[in-house]
Amino acid sequence: MPDIRHHVGIDAPTGQVYAAVATLDGLASWWTRDVRGDDRPGGRLAFGFGRPEPSAVMEVIERQPELLVRWRCVEGPQEWVGTSISFELREGDKETGLLFTHAGWSEPGTFLHHCSTKWALFLLGLKHGLEGGTATPWPNDPAISTWG
Repeated sequence: MPDIRHHVGIDAPTGQVYAAVATLDGLASWWTRDVRGDDRPGGRLAFGFGRPEPSAVMEVIERQPELLVRWRCVEGPQEWVGTSISFELREGDKETGLLFTHAGWSEPGTFLHHCSTKWALFLLGLKHGLEGGTATPWPNDPAISTWG
């Protein structure tokens, strides 16, 4: 099964990076402003991208403070349902390393490639936002195709 993987070094303390990927307010600061739900293990997070119903719903599988956040997609695009998303953090001398993985895609295709590019854009927005610049969560993210 193909996976999407990205590594980003962020010049911010590990605790700040963790809060950005583990909490409702943090996620709203860089991915989509429309996020709601329960960010604790066993909870569900609903992410909206301009439709009345959530575009994706994630079950929070695991949270290890300052180390790991892991979700499983339970609702959303057919290609996403059953996939897992993880954010692994590693404290370095000069930056926090963030390894992002969106795993379990059934096959490579145009939508996977689109999502890989969008994830990269959002993760760079996360980096910029935590380093004193401007993040670009939806609806302010740059469009890369007719999918958004």
